[in-house]
Amino acid sequence: MKKLWIAVALLSGLVLAACAPAATPEPAGGPPVAGGRCGDSSKLTQQLYLYTWVEYIDPAIKESFQTECGVEVIEDNFDSNETLLAKLQAGGANYDVIVPSDYMVQILIEEAMIEPLDFGVITNIGGFGDNFTHQYFDPGQKYTVPYFFGTSGFAVDTSVVSDPQPTWSMVFDPAPEVCGKISMLDDERETIGAALMYLGYSINDTDPAHLEQAKDLLVEQSDCVKAYDSQTNDDLIVQGETVIGHMWTGDALLAGLPDVGGREGIAYLIPQEGCTIWQDNLAVPVSSQNKYTAMVFINYLSDPEIAAQNAEFVGYGSPNQAAYEFIDPAILADTRIYPTEATFAGLQWIEDVGDSIELYDRIWTEFKAAIGG
Repeated sequence: MKKLWIAVALLSGLVLAACAPAATPEPAGGPPVAGGRCGDSSKLTQQLYLYTWVEYIDPAIKESFQTECGVEVIEDNFDSNETLLAKLQAGGANYDVIVPSDYMVQILIEEAMIEPLDFGVITNIGGFGDNFTHQYFDPGQKYTVPYFFGTSGFAVDTSVVSDPQPTWSMVFDPAPEVCGKISMLDDERETIGAALMYLGYSINDTDPAHLEQAKDLLVEQSDCVKAYDSQTNDDLIVQGETVIGHMWTGDALLAGLPDVGGREGIAYLIPQEGCTIWQDNLAVPVSSQNKYTAMVFINYLSDPEIAAQNAEFVGYGSPNQAAYEFIDPAILADTRIYPTEATFAGLQWIEDVGDSIELYDRIWTEFKAAIGG
C-alpha cells in the first residue's frame, strides 16, 4: 500500500459518501536509556527489523525511537499479504515486527508463525476500541496489536465523471468515456471480492459457481481496465491516465490533495453494495531474534501521542481510541477515514477461506492468463 502524510491538507479533499535481513541480537549501543516508552534498556538490541507496507510509518517516528531508545529500525517492504507469507514460509528472513492484515493473521496463527505477545511490556493495548480488538482473526487478542484500518472502495476523477455514484456498477459496468481508464487492485482477494460483492455475494464466498461468475465478470471488465496495480494506482488517477481507481482509503484521499502531490476533483466512494474493511496489525514472527525489542517497539507505536502522529502522517484510520484526543478533529470527522456506524454495517472483512484458497488461487491464475497478465 502506498502511504503518505495528509493531515495539513485534509480539508481540501472532496468529501463523498525485498532484501532479507540477517539479524543478530546485540546489546543496545550509545548512552544508557531510561525506562518508560523504551522499557528496560539493558534488554534492547541495537537494531530492529521491520517488514511492512510501503510508506506505512512516519520516518520521524523511527528516528525518535532511535533517539529515545537507542535502537535503529531497519525497514523492508512487501506489496501483499501473500508476499509476506511467502517470505516467512521460505525462512529466509529474521524480521522482528511484521504488519499482516486481518485474514493473514489468522493464517499465521494457524501456521504457528507468530509469537504470543507480552502484554506486560505492551501496556498500551488498553487504549483500543471494541471494533478493532478480539476480532475473528485473533479472538483472544494474544498475537497482535491493531495498527491501522481502512476500506477498499474506489476513487473517481470528477472532472471527467460529473455525477459519480457509490456503486460497483461504475467499475464493472462503466460508461464509454470511462472504459480503458480504470485501475483495479492487483490483489487476489480484494479484486475477486469486489466482483463477488457486485454480483451480490459475500466477499468470502466459496461456491465454485459464484467464483466462476466473478472470474467471467473480471475477464469481461478487463477490456476497460488500464492497469492492475496496488502500488501506483493513485499516481495513475492523479496523472489523468485513469478516471476510476479501485484502491485503499489512504491512496484515494492522497490523490485528491494537491498539497501532497494529488489533484483537486478526485473523490473517494464506498459502494452501497459494500466493500472491504481491513485492519493491519503489528505482530512478532517466531523467528525474530530480537523479541523483547520488538515488544517495546510495538508498545512505542501504540503510545497515544505516537499513534496520533503516525495516523496523521499515514492517512488511514487509527483503531487506537486513546490517540483520538491528539488527532485533528477534522480528520476524525471525515467519514471516508472514520466511517459512520451505518456504513460500518455494510462493510465486509476478508476472512481465511481455508482450503478454498486453492480455488481462489486457481480463479485468479485463470483470470490473469485469460487477459494475458
